[in-house]
Amino acid sequence: MEAAAGGAGLTKWQAAALSAVAGWVWAASLFGLTRRTRALVQPWVNRRVQAETPAIVRFQRTHHRLLDNFFSVLSCVVSVPFYTGFLPLLFWSGHSKLARQMTLLMAFCDYLGNSVKDAVSAPRPSSPPVRRVTATEDEKENAMEYGLPSSHALNTVCLMGYLLHYVLTYGPHDSVMVATGLCLAILLVTLVGLGRIYLGMHSLTDVIAGIGFGIVILAFWLAVHDHVDAFVVSGQNVTTFWASLSLLLCFAYPKPEFPTPSFEYHTAFNGVAFGIVYGVQQTYFHFHNPDVPLIFSPQLPLLAFVGRVLVGIPTILVVKFCSKALSRWLLPVMCSTLGIPIVSSCYVPALKISEKSKDKSDAKQGGYLQKVFSLFPQKAYDVDTGIRFVQYASLAWSVVDLRCFVHSSNEEVLTCEILLNEDRDHHEL
Repeated sequence: MEAAAGGAGLTKWQAAALSAVAGWVWAASLFGLTRRTRALVQPWVNRRVQAETPAIVRFQRTHHRLLDNFFSVLSCVVSVPFYTGFLPLLFWSGHSKLARQMTLLMAFCDYLGNSVKDAVSAPRPSSPPVRRVTATEDEKENAMEYGLPSSHALNTVCLMGYLLHYVLTYGPHDSVMVATGLCLAILLVTLVGLGRIYLGMHSLTDVIAGIGFGIVILAFWLAVHDHVDAFVVSGQNVTTFWASLSLLLCFAYPKPEFPTPSFEYHTAFNGVAFGIVYGVQQTYFHFHNPDVPLIFSPQLPLLAFVGRVLVGIPTILVVKFCSKALSRWLLPVMCSTLGIPIVSSCYVPALKISEKSKDKSDAKQGGYLQKVFSLFPQKAYDVDTGIRFVQYASLAWSVVDLRCFVHSSNEEVLTCEILLNEDRDHHEL
């Protein structure tokens, strides 16, 4: 064991990692790294997108209602809402390691991909002349983000690649299964990439950048995922370290030219990652170790799994609603008590940004913490970020930690069924 470093009880490597992230935030702000990077990369990307626009228009001449529906559905299948619903099912089906690794990988992809998007701030193909198909509310929000790289392409490469790696590592396979899996993964990535261009959401440069970033991130994750998982399930000071890292990642994010939903997505997945880690820490040996029953096994038949879903989904929705309501009331009170200057862009009407409230905030005198915050360039902090983080951290925690209630309920049902069967057999004898 390494010696503890600091009052928080962090190990040396944890303190060094957090210091490196904090140093990066300070250096990026001091030297304007986002602005310098944007000045170098954005003009080139803009030229590429403009040059590819006529080709996109020609490609879209093949449009048909069936193709519109096919690529729209395919985009939904590899979108954030889909994985938000799919990952809890993985946890409840007993595949906890796969579920937590895919969740953390998706949070990692979301952070890096959206950071690059907002750092470069390159536009999507102009519409018109490009025909943009936004069949869902999720797609309409995606259209408000910047273009490079394509998040759909990046996420598909990483998550399909990791899923294939997991299946081939922990399941029986031969050369035919490996070749089939690779072909299916490549086919899905290709279709997703073509779909993003066909729907008018991205240029070819955006898609290629998404695939390239995805390959690099996947290779890195495959090199470290075992170490990450070992740390999450049995490491030292996991909750303290991850909470500190989550806080820093809210600041270690580039400021775009114009506001986009990308930071909101990052905050949500940042909270989800923390909730998953905290929940696994609490109940690993009971509900997330390698010996837990898998779906379709005698210990977890399909009926018991359906019971988990029927109890689990309403539970996590209630937790999400209650945590949002509680944090909307509690966080402003805490910040006011500590003298931290805050505003709200959406969740707290009384704190919405206005010239009057801005003048009032600047004129208000506070304690030591407010004087410390006055040294930073940002004069007030959006409390919605904290509310969103708490909301999604609670949601993820309920998926992982409240499974004990669902598990116990199902065990009671199974026990009753066994006792009834035994009683019936006794009477027949």
